[in-house]
Amino acid sequence: MIKQVKLCCVTVLFLITGVTVNAQKRFEKRADEDTKNWRYEIDCVGTGKDGTSLIKVWSYSKKPQVAMEQAKKNAVHGVIFKGVPQGERGCVSQPALARNSNVEQEKQAYFNDFFAEGGKYMKFVNLATDGAIGPGDRVKISRKEYKMGVIVSVNKALLRKELEDAGIVRGLSSGF
Repeated sequence: MIKQVKLCCVTVLFLITGVTVNAQKRFEKRADEDTKNWRYEIDCVGTGKDGTSLIKVWSYSKKPQVAMEQAKKNAVHGVIFKGVPQGERGCVSQPALARNSNVEQEKQAYFNDFFAEGGKYMKFVNLATDGAIGPGDRVKISRKEYKMGVIVSVNKALLRKELEDAGIVRGLSSGF
């Protein structure tokens, strides 16, 4: 009898673990699909210390949690390829780190690894509000889609160094 109870508990635990792992994989796949087109908006919120920028990222997704998770990836992508437009509270316009508009395609293998789940981009970004969403920052834009505004901190100084070391952008001292 005791062996049957133990076997039953082990089986249930195994099934729960399997379901959780599969759900996480589906979540990551959905997040990657939502990010493929790099559909987001960014706004300057403020400047931090030591080369960081506070950015509000508006990400789109069918699931609010997916949009929040992708905000970090979108913020780093925006700093590298789009730049950050002038905002309120004394924010100044910040040009994109990559001046070559074709670099994303030219270095596609590098950026696929860089932006993979758990990739290098994670070293340069943090949620500034610990994942809390402000009033008005969760907007249902259709029956099946949300637009989520998340404030993140991007360490532009370290990001620039990483991209310089990888040969993606020129150093500031190169006379560009």
